[in-house]
Amino acid sequence: MRKLLNTLFVTTPDAYLALDGENIVIKKEKEKLGRVPLHNLEAIVTTGYLGASPALMRKCAEQNIGLTFLTSTGKFGSRVTGGTTGNVTLRKKQYRISDVEVESLAIARHFIIGKLYNQRWMLERMTRDNGLRIDVDQFKKISGELKKYIEDVRQVEELDSLRGIEGQAANRYFLLFDQMILQQKKEFGFYGRNRRPPLDKVNALLSLAYTLLAQECAAALETVGLDPYVGFMHQDRPGRASLALDLMEELRGIYADRFVLTLINKKIVTAKDFIKKESGAVILTDDGRKIFFKNWQEKKQEQIQHPFLGEKINWGLVPYVQALLLSRFLRDDLDGYPPFLWK
Repeated sequence: MRKLLNTLFVTTPDAYLALDGENIVIKKEKEKLGRVPLHNLEAIVTTGYLGASPALMRKCAEQNIGLTFLTSTGKFGSRVTGGTTGNVTLRKKQYRISDVEVESLAIARHFIIGKLYNQRWMLERMTRDNGLRIDVDQFKKISGELKKYIEDVRQVEELDSLRGIEGQAANRYFLLFDQMILQQKKEFGFYGRNRRPPLDKVNALLSLAYTLLAQECAAALETVGLDPYVGFMHQDRPGRASLALDLMEELRGIYADRFVLTLINKKIVTAKDFIKKESGAVILTDDGRKIFFKNWQEKKQEQIQHPFLGEKINWGLVPYVQALLLSRFLRDDLDGYPPFLWK
């Protein structure tokens, strides 16, 4: 597993990224905005529309530095990666399992069990810490439903049924999301998930958080030698990192959703950090994206105790640890894949 290094976020929309020796240079027209040594970087994420030089992209590929391009709305555009690495035997087993539904299901159900367990933990935590500010009875009711869904997932026999349970559980969970927004209620109302593009401030934050989390899961899977585009629950689709989407399921609530709620409830972001475009899309301003990325990086540096390993790691290493555990299971070093069950 590679060491968790720094990620460079470039939020200036008309910035151009170039290579100068062993350094990345951020330019705006003829002005140099910054210069960063490449050896300090693990990844580069840019929302600029001018792009990057071929020389920089080649250098990033050679040094295994992920170079990700996002749109202004936070939607994934593309990513530059180096050559395929890892154990070919491991990837061949991954491909074989993905073609056999019963074997794919045996792994996929763990991703969803982890997701539902962590969402249920969030609801129980809200009733404990904010019982006077939420509808406790409704939270307890839906928490009980999620517990029942977990049992249903353990018994499910088809991938389509698993996807159906996951969808139903997500709908029930998001019924309570607006109540978990405790501050700035007038500016940050949540009335359900919408995307492509997000039509309100909360969904704009969620979409960007999910995009970043998916990219980190994809990078983690590549690091351990797995193919992020061949999944077990999400079906194969050209250009979609299906296994990365599988892996991030258990982290959506506990990592991305909690991060967004923290930004709102601690008033780290406010209404002035958003703009609404003519198309109806709501996006973060340049300053808003800087705030988002800064806090995302700080979140990744927070230390936790991994529930399976029992060791202290940074939050940012969780996708890499889960990818490593998945690869160990596929190599028969573990009896089963242990999802990230937060406590």
